[in-house]
Amino acid sequence: MKIDLLVKDVYVFNSYFKRFNKRNVVITDGMFYYIGDRCLDTFEADQIVNGNGKYMIPGLIDIHLHIESTMVTPATFSHGLIKNGVTTIIPEPHEMANVFGITGVKEMIKASKDCTVDMFYAIPSSVPATAMETTGGAIEISDIDELLQSENIQCLGEVMNYYEVTSGHDCKTNQILSHIRSNYPDLIIEGHVPKLLDLDLQKVIFAGVNSDHTHQTVEGMEARIAAGMFLEIQEKSMTREVIDYLIENQVDEHFCFVTDDVMADSFHYRGHLNRLLKRAVDMGMTPEKAIYACTYTPAQRMRIYDRGVISPGKIADFLLVSDIDSFEIDAVYKKGKLVYDSAESYVQPVAGRQFPLAFYRSVILEELEEADFEIKVEAEGPDCRCRIIDVQDGSTFTKESFDVLDVVEDLVCWEKSPYALIATFERYGKNSNRAHGLIAGDILKRGAVATTYSHDNHNLLVIGHDKHDMMLAANEIIRNQGGICCVENGEILSMLSLPVGGILSEEPLEIVAEQVEQLTNSLKALGYKHYNVIMSLSTLSLPVSPALKITDQGLIDVNKGKIVPLCVQV
Repeated sequence: MKIDLLVKDVYVFNSYFKRFNKRNVVITDGMFYYIGDRCLDTFEADQIVNGNGKYMIPGLIDIHLHIESTMVTPATFSHGLIKNGVTTIIPEPHEMANVFGITGVKEMIKASKDCTVDMFYAIPSSVPATAMETTGGAIEISDIDELLQSENIQCLGEVMNYYEVTSGHDCKTNQILSHIRSNYPDLIIEGHVPKLLDLDLQKVIFAGVNSDHTHQTVEGMEARIAAGMFLEIQEKSMTREVIDYLIENQVDEHFCFVTDDVMADSFHYRGHLNRLLKRAVDMGMTPEKAIYACTYTPAQRMRIYDRGVISPGKIADFLLVSDIDSFEIDAVYKKGKLVYDSAESYVQPVAGRQFPLAFYRSVILEELEEADFEIKVEAEGPDCRCRIIDVQDGSTFTKESFDVLDVVEDLVCWEKSPYALIATFERYGKNSNRAHGLIAGDILKRGAVATTYSHDNHNLLVIGHDKHDMMLAANEIIRNQGGICCVENGEILSMLSLPVGGILSEEPLEIVAEQVEQLTNSLKALGYKHYNVIMSLSTLSLPVSPALKITDQGLIDVNKGKIVPLCVQV
């Protein structure tokens, strides 16, 4: 029998038994045909690869991520994924949808068509994430219908406004969930339910949301699994207690690993889903169990039954690995074709503009002045008790605190306080909204930073201790149609230009990684202390991530789901 490829003498991962067996593997028409002991006496191969006792593992599958978090295009993202052994992803483009609505989703899908990695998209379900922010676009029920009918859609993306779901109000989120249950009962619904337990958690599951990828605890995991919820474990949940629980309990069918948000520098220098796999093994999980959670269970969760396993009739996506513990990848095959060889040069092809012209003209905002960074209040006396956003290293959640600040001629004297100013400006030319707040904790201690990469509304967000520095950083972003800029003493320390929708760069991954690394170093030099400073910065405007955040409409008490004033009466 003539075949395309014969891989000899490899230890093949059998997902059904979670063990390795020494076998020969036959591939034809991009699919696995035979895994066993037969060899040249049965098959005539166009190509023979001698595995020399290497490990053959299914291509890794990441079912929850946002390409925009890496701030690169789908083509660049695909190039980076392949060398890390990731061959299939389920991206949710809710960042681009917040900027351009359904057009943003369609253009991201279009830009993914010719990528090596298979990308099956999730429809953003929460755009905007709440009614307490202004976005460039929105995803309505009619848009969901159109995408389901016209595009290759795998699931409904994370339902983020858990407050609306648990409140039971006849709100947009609940209308979407009701519409999906009535018209698309088989559609997978992904969730975002941080900290919910007991009745509130089960209200969300009853509404059809049956997965969670947010920061986990052992108590939360047990409650979710017991109620039938699937867990998607990202790196920030990989604590000693969580990993021990996953190792010691028979819950292999109920979880997988996902990346969610990966910065370009981490992606380029340290890896992707393969990094989480290696970390799990370093923490004591067997390689077999970790591989299972990066291949088989994610495929089962997303009902992509033609991959995630090495068996006859499945798509021949696989890796060859010399050392299963270090998980150094020697080669990657996509549909039976070699797409990465560690012994050869791996260079990203140069690409031009990949999006419509309007995507490069999305920041519609006049340049700012120092007066735009003043806090005006109507105080009854010489001071005002103010809410403070408290940032802490180790989490993107914040805390709420209070302090009394001086007020002179209705202006809060924030520059003489120990706090920085945080301000956000609506940048889509819709209403000119702006809001101001105070921020403390593990943030920058001097200078300023401005960005349009601010989840999920991506309005212009500025933080600083000096009005002049804040103005310079903000105006640099406006002039460049988006990005992240750090300034100190009137000098630009670093600038990452993101001209596509104010959130993406079309530069190669290597260049974006260098720029992000420089930006991270600048933020840390200014005193920002966090395990992921850019993610911490960008989620300060995310009004579904506890506890106190800011949007163009004001300070948001996330747990209560409402706008609250900066100044509080004593």
